[in-house]
Amino acid sequence: MANTLIITGGGRGIGAATAKLAASHGYAVCIAYRSDTEAAEAVVRSITADGGNATAVKMDVANEAEVIDLFESAERRLGPIVGLVNNAAIVAHHSRVEDISLERLQRMFAVNAIGPFLCSREAVRRMSTRRGGAGGAIVNVSSSSAQLGSPNEYVDYAASKGALESMTYGLAKEVAREGIRVNGVRPGPIYTEMHASGGEPDRVERVAASVPMGRGGRPEEVAEAIIWLLSDKASFATGGFINVNGGK
Repeated sequence: MANTLIITGGGRGIGAATAKLAASHGYAVCIAYRSDTEAAEAVVRSITADGGNATAVKMDVANEAEVIDLFESAERRLGPIVGLVNNAAIVAHHSRVEDISLERLQRMFAVNAIGPFLCSREAVRRMSTRRGGAGGAIVNVSSSSAQLGSPNEYVDYAASKGALESMTYGLAKEVAREGIRVNGVRPGPIYTEMHASGGEPDRVERVAASVPMGRGGRPEEVAEAIIWLLSDKASFATGGFINVNGGK
């Protein structure tokens, strides 16, 4: 059976681009998604039409039972898990800190920080050589906002990505001698549907002038960095981040 890669938030944007590219590199891809069944199934069809192997699992990364089921389903359908891309994330409408509700804050961290933690836990349980696994790689999709803070927009989102980055550093050191590498990417303004969730679908166009390269990025450009980090070409890379942000 093929080496299996799980991609959360794999139905659209960066996740979908990564899924297609990963399949072209020989991975069997499990696309985890929360709501858009049509989009996830379209990615699966695209991969299988090109001769690849893919499946989709509807789930919520903030739900522990559903995370466990995701990994069990991926193994059962596709084979041994060798990689995880923690890509699923949410953002909310622009808001100052004093106007952010507890409910919004809890959901933001549940999806963007706790979800990747749960998924990484399940990946380590299967991939760690200390536990009988064959090793593997984890790539966490952060954001330039983790370093910039996103004031007057969504400090909660930036903070949740900051938590993800701290987890990346710590986990990378924890499992470095167990055959697992853990890295991340920091996308800048990328043309995806996620910006509509923040109430500004044209955000990339608005901020493009502030990007040193003068444009927004494409999901495929981020996917290339993710696939490199997953691959043996990055065999001595762990605990690091690649900025895919046009210099912003």
